[in-house]
Amino acid sequence: MDTLVSKIIEEVVATDVHFVGNTLCVSLSDGREISVAIDRVEWLDWLAKATPEQRAKWSLEPGGFAIYWEELDDGIEVRHLLRMQPIG
Repeated sequence: MDTLVSKIIEEVVATDVHFVGNTLCVSLSDGREISVAIDRVEWLDWLAKATPEQRAKWSLEPGGFAIYWEELDDGIEVRHLLRMQPIG
């Protein structure tokens, strides 16, 4: 079962990003949308502290495997959001 989960996570990529208050919403290539309350996830505190203007300046890494905020010099890989695991 773990192999199946790993394969799904590797194949799914981000296609769009938006925020609703302090909730990060990520549209995925398989039609799902995941939402994360960034002010409740310790390893996303850098994003929770960002201004709405800074949060709006995101880009998708080539292939959609990650979301990056150049102004904040940080990003999130989709697989970490799906597993809710911090980077590193």
